[in-house]
Amino acid sequence: MADRPILTVCTSCRAGHDLAEGQTPPGRLLHDALAEALATQPEPPVELRGAACMAACARGCTAAIAAPGKWTYLLGELDREMAGDLLTYASAYAAHATGALLPSRRPESLRRAVIARLPDFTLPKDPAA
Repeated sequence: MADRPILTVCTSCRAGHDLAEGQTPPGRLLHDALAEALATQPEPPVELRGAACMAACARGCTAAIAAPGKWTYLLGELDREMAGDLLTYASAYAAHATGALLPSRRPESLRRAVIARLPDFTLPKDPAA
């Protein structure tokens, strides 16, 4: 599928936990749960990527979803149990013209997950802004 949104997950996120030597960070667990779920879909709604640090440690685990011509959303306080909800959200985001989904259109677990939204900086400047 061309121009799929990109879902980037902070793979180094510890979500405020002290980890024992060799313990897998919660952000990596979230990324891996998403990768496993996406592998079962014939046409995944997003391209999954990892990032070593998204600098939103106080709100970890974090992920961002972005696509050309759409708002970019930074989501926080996520965990691997939310992988299915994140993919439901990603599908709705992909289908929406601007990606702007009201909280009531998001899965319950993600209604308060939005930390920030950013415009598509590649678009021409809006003269009304």
